[in-house]
Amino acid sequence: MKPIAQIKAPINFEMELFEKKFLLSMSSKVALLNRITHYVVNRKGKQMRPMFVFLVAKMVSGGEVNDRTYRGASVIELIHTATLVHDDVVDDSNRRRGFFSINALWKNKIAVLVGDYLLSKGLLLSIDNNDFDLLKIISVAVREMSEGELLQIEKARKLDITEEIYYEIIRQKTATLIAACCSLGAASVKPESDHIERMRKFGEVIGMAFQIKDDLFDYGEEQIGKPTGIDIKEQKMTLPLIYTLNTVSEKDRRWLINSVKNHNKDKKRVKEVIQLVKDAGGLDYAVTKMKEFQQQAFNLIKDYPDSPYKESLELMMTYVIDRKK
Repeated sequence: MKPIAQIKAPINFEMELFEKKFLLSMSSKVALLNRITHYVVNRKGKQMRPMFVFLVAKMVSGGEVNDRTYRGASVIELIHTATLVHDDVVDDSNRRRGFFSINALWKNKIAVLVGDYLLSKGLLLSIDNNDFDLLKIISVAVREMSEGELLQIEKARKLDITEEIYYEIIRQKTATLIAACCSLGAASVKPESDHIERMRKFGEVIGMAFQIKDDLFDYGEEQIGKPTGIDIKEQKMTLPLIYTLNTVSEKDRRWLINSVKNHNKDKKRVKEVIQLVKDAGGLDYAVTKMKEFQQQAFNLIKDYPDSPYKESLELMMTYVIDRKK
């Protein structure tokens, strides 16, 4: 059984019902919108975010979910989909998960409007059902994601990112949404409980490990073959590079900054950057940090009673680090 199927096994019923509810939550009286949202739903990814919502809800409640859990999962998926649609416009990207992006098929203006529509549908789903506690969790996540993106853009211009700033960027950009999924799951079944903050932290540290793993792919993990160097081409400061800049000689540091700033399209130079990062121990350092975040996640759920849901969350933490793409 593939890892994702194994993780999903204890919540198969909930995930099937969720898909039906999610499609309904997107519906509109505008035919064009329905055509586009149908296209989006049929090209879904692994759906890790709703899986976090259901697994956490069932772990903290001893196997229970309710309508709020389904709404929480739908809201997070609506918001996440809206951000992806907007990201593709911002990045001028024509592909998403191997398919054409919405802006490639229907142009930027429509894509931005569809993203806005999905965002408002998500917010209204909470408001219409008086899920104000869930709405607050989601709204904080949206604010943080926007701040994280802008912080990264601001820092990329100067290439002066410290390790602390890097963690703040990935916490906001990536980890905050997974943190929201986990706190939503807990809040849906145990409102106003201590589980909510604990599960928020749990999701956050998993999100941090997840993003560091993504950073490592840029340097060519043995499983995926050749290094890609895409982050270097885009002048993204990732943990292996930040560590290297802080540990090499002043001469190598200047060469690295010059390479990333001015020669990031030169394939030979990018390869040399990747090699220097490897030689300086940048990858080993990033792997160590990634495993520290993973261990923090294990510690946060170790006191919960053993259950298929807890086991799936533990599998998810292993998958985040061992995945091949």
